[in-house]
Amino acid sequence: MPAAVAARPMLRSPALRFAARRYQSTSTQKAAEAAKETASKASQGLSRVTSAAAGAAKGLTGTLGKLGGRTGKAVAFVERQTPLVVYYSKVGLEVAKLVFQGQKMSPPSIATFQTYYQNIWRSIQTRSFLQSPQAILQSIRNIGTPQLVTGGVVLAECLGFFTVGEMIGRFKIVGYHGEPASHH
Repeated sequence: MPAAVAARPMLRSPALRFAARRYQSTSTQKAAEAAKETASKASQGLSRVTSAAAGAAKGLTGTLGKLGGRTGKAVAFVERQTPLVVYYSKVGLEVAKLVFQGQKMSPPSIATFQTYYQNIWRSIQTRSFLQSPQAILQSIRNIGTPQLVTGGVVLAECLGFFTVGEMIGRFKIVGYHGEPASHH
């Protein structure tokens, strides 16, 4: 143990600390410090803007809340619904992101949007969007097996969602009870 006791003061010496510090990169430390400083300034600015916006919103809602009658009730209703709408829109956005990433989807380009809507606009102007009954019948005849299978799957999904929604809405799994048969 005497060797370990003698080595401790030597490890704590300033010369050894300087030698250890000498090999550290100062540019990465400076960059990290600058990034931290920038992030703290940005968060301070964001909190100021948020608090100012919240103060303005409170002032506006306070003024509108003082209104009576239907307007006051409408403002109160909107104030109550706003957190729910914001929450569920964020949840929907996150789910959409997951679906897009899972399906490896990407949004269409602007050129695709332009050509699509230009074609729709031209068909509305020329009134060619209303097809003749023969053209509709021909397009129905051209439906292939993969399209029919896809349609059947979508129909089954819709029916399943409707059924589950009915069960949740009625708090029952069993269907509607009919009226007892009356014998006249």
